[in-house]
Amino acid sequence: MVDLDSEVPPLPPRYRFRDLLLGDQGWQSDDRVQVEFYMNENTFKERLKLFFIKNQRSSLRIRLFNFSLKLLSCFLYIIRVLLDDPKQGLGWSPIIWVNRSLPLWGLQVSVAVISLFETLLLSYLSYKGNIWEQILRIPFLLEIINAVPFIITIFWPGLRNLFIPVFLNCWLAKHALENMINDLHRAIQRTQSAMFNQVLILISTLLCLIFTCICGIQHLERAGNRLTLFDSLYFCIVTFSTVGFGDVTPRIWPSKLLVVIMICVALVVLPIQFEQLAYLWMERQKSGGNYSRHRAQTEKHVVLCVSSLKIDLLMDFLNEFYAHPRLQDYYVVILCPTEMDAQVRRVLQIPMWSQRVIYLQGSALKDQDLLRAKMDDAEACFILSSRCEVDRTAADHQTILRAWAVKDFAPNCPLYVQILKPENKFHIKFADHVVCEEEFKYAMLALNCICPATSTLITLLVHTSRGQESQQSPEQWQKMYGRCSGNEVYHINLEESTFFAEYEGKSFTYASFHAHKKFGVCLIGVRKEDNKNILLNPGPRYIMSSTDICFYINITKEENSAFKKQESNRKKHESKLSYHGASRLPVHSIIASMGTVAIDLQDTGCRTSSGPTLALPSEGGKEGRRPSIAPVLEVSDASSLQTCDLLSDQSEDETTPSDDEASAGFEYAKGYPPYSPYIGSSPTFCHLLHEKVPFCCLRLDKGCQHNYYEDAKAYGFQNKLIIVAAETAGNGLYNFIVPLRAYYRPKKELNPIVLLLDNPPDMHFLDAICWFPMVYYMVGSIDNLDDLLRCGVTFAANMVVVDKESTMSAEEDYMADAKTIVNVQTLFRLFSSLSIITELTHPANMRFMQFRAKDCYSLALSKLEKKEREKGSNLAFMFRLPFAAGRVFSISMLDTLLYQSFVKDYMISITRLLLGLDTTPGSGFLCSMKITEEDLWIRTYARLYQKLCSSTGDIPIGVYRTESQKLTTSESQISISVEEWEDTRDTKEQTSYRSNHRNSTSSDQSDHPLLRRKSMQWARRLSRRVPRHSGKTAEKINQQRMNLYRRSERQELAELVKNRMKHLGLSPAGYDEMNDHQNTLSYILINPSPDTRLELNDIVYLIRPDPLAYVSNTAPSRKDSFCNTVGQDTREETQL
Repeated sequence: MVDLDSEVPPLPPRYRFRDLLLGDQGWQSDDRVQVEFYMNENTFKERLKLFFIKNQRSSLRIRLFNFSLKLLSCFLYIIRVLLDDPKQGLGWSPIIWVNRSLPLWGLQVSVAVISLFETLLLSYLSYKGNIWEQILRIPFLLEIINAVPFIITIFWPGLRNLFIPVFLNCWLAKHALENMINDLHRAIQRTQSAMFNQVLILISTLLCLIFTCICGIQHLERAGNRLTLFDSLYFCIVTFSTVGFGDVTPRIWPSKLLVVIMICVALVVLPIQFEQLAYLWMERQKSGGNYSRHRAQTEKHVVLCVSSLKIDLLMDFLNEFYAHPRLQDYYVVILCPTEMDAQVRRVLQIPMWSQRVIYLQGSALKDQDLLRAKMDDAEACFILSSRCEVDRTAADHQTILRAWAVKDFAPNCPLYVQILKPENKFHIKFADHVVCEEEFKYAMLALNCICPATSTLITLLVHTSRGQESQQSPEQWQKMYGRCSGNEVYHINLEESTFFAEYEGKSFTYASFHAHKKFGVCLIGVRKEDNKNILLNPGPRYIMSSTDICFYINITKEENSAFKKQESNRKKHESKLSYHGASRLPVHSIIASMGTVAIDLQDTGCRTSSGPTLALPSEGGKEGRRPSIAPVLEVSDASSLQTCDLLSDQSEDETTPSDDEASAGFEYAKGYPPYSPYIGSSPTFCHLLHEKVPFCCLRLDKGCQHNYYEDAKAYGFQNKLIIVAAETAGNGLYNFIVPLRAYYRPKKELNPIVLLLDNPPDMHFLDAICWFPMVYYMVGSIDNLDDLLRCGVTFAANMVVVDKESTMSAEEDYMADAKTIVNVQTLFRLFSSLSIITELTHPANMRFMQFRAKDCYSLALSKLEKKEREKGSNLAFMFRLPFAAGRVFSISMLDTLLYQSFVKDYMISITRLLLGLDTTPGSGFLCSMKITEEDLWIRTYARLYQKLCSSTGDIPIGVYRTESQKLTTSESQISISVEEWEDTRDTKEQTSYRSNHRNSTSSDQSDHPLLRRKSMQWARRLSRRVPRHSGKTAEKINQQRMNLYRRSERQELAELVKNRMKHLGLSPAGYDEMNDHQNTLSYILINPSPDTRLELNDIVYLIRPDPLAYVSNTAPSRKDSFCNTVGQDTREETQL
């Protein structure tokens, strides 16, 4: 212990008992030194400089006082002139001497002393080492001239009446005013004041010139005409306005010289001022100025933030935004960093837009520009990405920064953000509404393959229209299509609704069917009051509540509708209802007629993949009795409801897979994908593999140690392929695969998916898709015919061509789609039976899809489009056949979805549910069914509605119809047989030749070298007979010649494809080169009227209730049949 104590060092000497009592005060006073900073600012000069110059507010007061002194001196000069008597004195003495009273002299001397003292003090404080720079300044010299003589008169009384040019103080007042305005702007932190300053300088310069000329002429003319101040004012105004009446003129040469000098000064100074003002005005016009705070607080406005503003984007926004009646009083403030485009400038000069739209050039990242746009007072802020950028990730980064900047500046402003890539979406989760372009694009492309024209359906639903397009057209399909295109999604509270209030306490399907039957509206979904989630078709077990929000499809919203009751027709209708079974009975008679209902109930078994039909009800009564449909019950009955167990296998055949499937490992499971390529993707219940596929097996065109297949034919797929041609495997492509592998798709209907990529995919993307069955990729391009054949284009049901990012930007905007259009046209010519779905950058380029220059029908539709555009239609492109059929779309057409969300905040959610991007428990999904010959007994759309609601609980929302073109002027429709034009004098050899020619469509042109020459000789022989026939005959002959040429061209193309297939070792079997569907047209009828007749091959869009919602209430059964989602005729199987 002694050793340890001796090792402890002793305390320092300063830590004594006194130190413990008094603390470290003595030590602090000994060692620490107090340092004062900025001592240089404590000097007297620095304090004065801080008060007179540096401090904004005190400097502003000093300059205001100085400005007032100068104005006072000018005012005293005017008083002296008015009190002066110019008649006293002779010769030049009136110019040198004036009459100045003693009080006036005292005031002028006081003003001069104060002004001189202030000037000397400011010169001293601003002195920087060069005294001559201070002395030779014009304001200092003017101050000396106007102040020093007055100080001299204090000591020399004889000079008190000496003339002093005090009126020159107006220039000092102008200088003080400029400084004062600058200090004012600094004090209130006002920016963009250059325009105001320049206008102030111009006005003050002009006033100083006129005032100097007035006072100078008046004083010099004391020795001449002895003019008054008013006469001098009159003379100056007349002279400077170049009028020059000549009634008042200077008489002596000094006054004349002054006039010459002032005119020269005016000619030099004023043009410079006007030039600067014009330049600033032009710059202000470019930048857009400010949106005033008063307008922002008294009027409503929204802000549109874009990287670059194109005319198409602007017009789409304005047309959609102002299509809603309640937005007519809103103003649109555009905040864009680039200069206004010439086309945009011309449009914004139109009175309809010039009074509503304000263009501000500025950046959303600058608080000053956000303040100019009054972002904190805005009703909403729309932030759009530049999709034409080559680097779309960089475009998203700019959008994210803009969203952050707006949220930081105006936290309460609602944000509507458009993002391009899904992996960047989680950065802007705070935004009120977000639309991810690639998510929506790929989901629509996927549904287009199983529900034809889904892209057209969604586009028409999110566009505002009155349904008046093409109502004057002579063609019936255009009238129906145009009328039904006006249907949109609206919402209303159940208890406030005339449509749905009577269905409180009843099932959803009952309310939907009867509302459609009675009012023609289609109820598609609801939202509970205490829940933010929207449920699409929650099914017959959902009971409507008075607080529910109903979502329905109709031409217009209920608030804009008028209801007319026709009692007589109603009574007649009720009398008819009593004789046609329970399906036509009133609601209160259903229970009393259960005997009849029991006879009419049909087989409620779910559809199988082999034959999707609406089974004809078995007739237990009289033969010839018209089939009837079971009623839709007010409250669902478990015994009558068709339930399907989607968690089990669909049939015995699927439950026990074949030997080939078992050996190939085609055992599927249902579950959530274990890996998502990006953050923020909504989990979807899908068909999955038990084990993920090795990456080498995902390559379609190259064998590996697990399989030796090198082309699509070798795999032996039972169903036709879906090929996606894209530049890169972006994360958005994941949303193409998920809807095609959703759990409600039967396993036998799963189409193999082949990704034809220009660039190899990343490993993380392969890790995401390796869990899905029958998904492959291949590196290649649609430019290369060999790549197309290897990936199985001859066995494909759909070919999806995605717009390439590298071609989205071009020197000429609309040329961005040139490569895609030409490639698709080549595909269309080589594989005419292939269903091609194309994405374009610009909607205007849709007219080039499947282009036929001499097709009269296409030319007629082009004229119709122009007429609709002249009428102001927002959907002028809707009558283009490729768009109406769903074979082409542009993602820019979905921009209106974001704009429409400002009024309908539920539209994005409903669209995501329809596309399968979001899955809400209890919410239905979009699917389709095909009307076959066995289903035509249904007859009308209303009966189909009743049949679906009473059996499966499905809600139909539209019809996709395909029909033949009936216009006789269409090139594709005019087809005459050779026998009709056989001349009686023709030989049998000619007849046999023509017959052989009809049957030689698949022959080789090289094997028959005389075929084309003989056909042209035959056509010329026909052309020489024109004078003996009518004009109609000549037209048909020309059309026949064109058909002969077209058939020969197709033979050449078919031979080219077959030769390449032989070269690649592929069998040409299955290549159908002559299957051409150019003579058909397809279109969509959204929510058609109940009496619309169903036609063969109609495809009905359905919203099917969520099968998982009934799993807890029904025992799983592996023998139950699977509810079929029919998007195409899957009975046609391709055996490879």
